[in-house]
Amino acid sequence: MSAIKFTEEHEWIRVEGDVGTVGITDFAQSQLGDVVFVELPAVGRQVTKGGDAAVVESVKAASEVYSPVTGEIVAVNEAIVDEPAKVNSEPMDGAWFFKVKLANPAELDAMMDEAGYAAFVDGQH
Repeated sequence: MSAIKFTEEHEWIRVEGDVGTVGITDFAQSQLGDVVFVELPAVGRQVTKGGDAAVVESVKAASEVYSPVTGEIVAVNEAIVDEPAKVNSEPMDGAWFFKVKLANPAELDAMMDEAGYAAFVDGQH
């Protein structure tokens, strides 16, 4: 089972081999409200840790989705472009945004694990 890491910007990344699957957390989707639009990065695009990679828009606001790692986009989830509401119903599973080939796996070391992220979210209320 691959470990999931979390960022302070409420993205998650699940790494298998040298590829990380990225999405937004359940907390993030609940803060956004009903998601109505998703814009994904182009496959082949280079992204940097903390750099903007995608956009998610809800009835309340538009928000950037940042890449938690530096690397190259190798896949995107077209299903959430066609059905943005999946981001609300399956934020940690079917509604991943993109997959990135990691340029520097050590970047994962500074991210939170699930328990650390839960404590971080609790501290924001």
